[in-house]
Amino acid sequence: MKIAFRADASIEIGTGHVMRCLTLAEALQQQGHECLFICREHNGHLGKLIAIKGFALHLLPVADEKEHVATKLNWNNHASWLGLTWQQDAEQTCAILSRQPIDWLVVDHYALDARWEMQTAQHADSIIVIDDLADREHRCNLLLDQTFGRSAADYRPLVPEYCELLCGSQYALLRPEFAELRPYSLQRREQPALRQLLITMGGVDKDNVTGQVLDALRDCELSADCNIVVVMGATAPWLEVVKQQADSLPWHTEVKVGVSNMAQLMADSDLAIGAAGATSWERCCLGVPTIMVVLADNQRYAAHLLTKAGAVRELLLGDGLSHDLGIFIKEFSGVEKSLKSTVEHASNITDGKGCERVVSKISIQQEREEYVS
Repeated sequence: MKIAFRADASIEIGTGHVMRCLTLAEALQQQGHECLFICREHNGHLGKLIAIKGFALHLLPVADEKEHVATKLNWNNHASWLGLTWQQDAEQTCAILSRQPIDWLVVDHYALDARWEMQTAQHADSIIVIDDLADREHRCNLLLDQTFGRSAADYRPLVPEYCELLCGSQYALLRPEFAELRPYSLQRREQPALRQLLITMGGVDKDNVTGQVLDALRDCELSADCNIVVVMGATAPWLEVVKQQADSLPWHTEVKVGVSNMAQLMADSDLAIGAAGATSWERCCLGVPTIMVVLADNQRYAAHLLTKAGAVRELLLGDGLSHDLGIFIKEFSGVEKSLKSTVEHASNITDGKGCERVVSKISIQQEREEYVS
């Protein structure tokens, strides 16, 4: 099959949409399918990474300021993420799709909905939508929402009857190394301790929450031999500031950029302080006890359910950050029962094999389409 992905990354959007599409594309490529990406050339678009992964890349131009002003007449809550109107985006995307037969078009973009999908459908046999919001209509053959606690009922009024719905964290798009390292990670937590702390606030962290957490840690009771690992993306605007902060901390603190071994880093960590984004499912797969920070409104639904399930502790930003973080650090440092309970609840969220399940569903759908035709 030939499969096209339409997804964007930027300083405003973050990297999560493109990264999970890359995970799915790599799994499909291993099955012998050909994948290509269509991305807008926003600041922080990740085109270089897509090319390094070996996928064909088509970069859409960024609109001039006059066109961008028009997008402020928002047609949905994330309309500005496109940088131009959905009609213009659809027209530009169609121009690329029309050059070759496309079996599947995968759309992962909060600014796009059923109207865009209907306009581009003429250039693809089938459409897959990846979403987290359940806040707008879609016209697609398959819809994936990997959020823990999400059900098909949340989307049924928003999609056609023929659309197959894959909802819940059992479909989380994780790279295969997470499932591979899951037994090791869970086994080493049978005797919990707090020797390594991992801090991950997403690939961009445009508001420098990492820096706020590092400042708050100064007032926390961590053992003198605790090792702190901070992971950031290469496009993170506060990277140099964070490096300077790390050098001034009383604990050995290392800032890693653009890592390729995130699964191993998580598996080797005893506690994580992380954003409530796509990495939530990675940490859960490995049973990593997590102090979670909500960085965007679209993360609140999952964060609430994960907290309710006992899989994470939610840390609120604001004046009480140092106090609350100190309480959580003390809990995870001294209460073995609390650590073990969190590990158990987190590891029950997903087993890391979601990508396999999604690829299997795509293959079955394709076989069905070919049989009917």
